[in-house]
Amino acid sequence: MIQIKNAKELEGMRRANALSAAALKFGGEQIEAGMTTWELDKLICDFILKHGGKPNFKGLYGFPGAACISLNDTVIHGIPSHSEVIRPGDIISIDTGAKVDGFNGDNACTYACGKIDLEARRLLDVTKEALHLGIAQAVAGNRIGDIGHAVQTYCEAAGFSVVRDFVGHGTGKELHEDPEVPNYGTPGRGPRLVPGMTIAIEPMTCQYDYKIKTLADGWTVKTRDGGLAAHFEHSVAILKDRTEVMTRGWEDPDFTL
Repeated sequence: MIQIKNAKELEGMRRANALSAAALKFGGEQIEAGMTTWELDKLICDFILKHGGKPNFKGLYGFPGAACISLNDTVIHGIPSHSEVIRPGDIISIDTGAKVDGFNGDNACTYACGKIDLEARRLLDVTKEALHLGIAQAVAGNRIGDIGHAVQTYCEAAGFSVVRDFVGHGTGKELHEDPEVPNYGTPGRGPRLVPGMTIAIEPMTCQYDYKIKTLADGWTVKTRDGGLAAHFEHSVAILKDRTEVMTRGWEDPDFTL
């Protein structure tokens, strides 16, 4: 069931997503070659706690980290590890969120560790632009399929593919709410977008084929063919006259809490 937020609930969502965006931006700024993904996760967790939030990924469905940290061919759900070291040329997807006063924030970005090759850079640029194109379709009166179609057609025109097995979602007092928000679809199909809806739009794009595999740990999702993957996510609120990107802070170099 889709939850429609009132004005007070939207304010709660804004606070949670502002902290989530600040934590994601902070995490991206801490990336350096030689650090482990566990060390990066610890920095993000401490940041959220310091600013009065709760890392809402930690313990969710049994996940052990405050952030999913996914390197290179890992699409999503990378478990922070003492043994996984970030190296020059890696791409690092950070997916994290904070819970504040009962409301959940959620966002993701794929960062580069130093200089990356041109194809990896193009994958990141295309996926990020696909996120913006999906958000442009997330307006009152449109349908969920309009978002997915915008993401899919842009990524596929660039020669990449979009993951089918995992999708965006509604957000609110639960981190994952209805509706599902796929990164593929048919215009004019799916639930209609109405004011008060809050959704997470999150393109997950593969360098080659979109087929994926989940490792034996039950979490880590990788591309089957070993190609790179990128993941970008914003949480947005559908309003009567516009769409508000509640996690816009991670894209703003001047953003502070």
